[in-house]
Amino acid sequence: MASLYFFYSAMNAGKTTSLLQTDYNYHECGMDTVIFVPEVYSRGDACGVVESRIGLNKEAITFDKRFDFFDYVRGLKNIACVLVDEAQFLTSVQVDQLGDIVDRLDIPVLTYGLRSDFKGDAFEGSMRLLTIADVLTELKTICHCGRKATMNMRLDGHGHKIVEGNQVEIAKDRYISVCRRHFKDPVSTKC
Repeated sequence: MASLYFFYSAMNAGKTTSLLQTDYNYHECGMDTVIFVPEVYSRGDACGVVESRIGLNKEAITFDKRFDFFDYVRGLKNIACVLVDEAQFLTSVQVDQLGDIVDRLDIPVLTYGLRSDFKGDAFEGSMRLLTIADVLTELKTICHCGRKATMNMRLDGHGHKIVEGNQVEIAKDRYISVCRRHFKDPVSTKC
């Protein structure tokens, strides 16, 4: 029986690496998958790339706020699993479409994303996934102090915490994962 999964964490916990390992496992067993990545991670073409920090990568279908996951997947043949990277960028409607893939097409959907942004606020897609996913799994990473990191901190060019700005800014080198204590009171942002 298929399920909707949400693997979530702070940044740098290996979410994309886990997605790519899952994709590899399906293909090794002779099963086809489809991978989706938000358009903001592509170069403007119809095919983006899912890429982990350790250098693994694979082409993926890009999606924007208007993309209909159910319609797209319904038109595919022999798909054993749907994988979505950066699931925090999904809309609530799109999360419901992923649920329909599970419920109506009986295809498992595995989503990977952040729970919250650099201000500590939930992303729309993450909030909906936390509400309707069948299985919630936290992938863990650590703060520079050794505690479990649960928050994402955006830094300026001098390593100081940024508290204002747009929710989305794609710049991997501008973020660190921190525990709640250091998110509230960033004494040091260095490891």
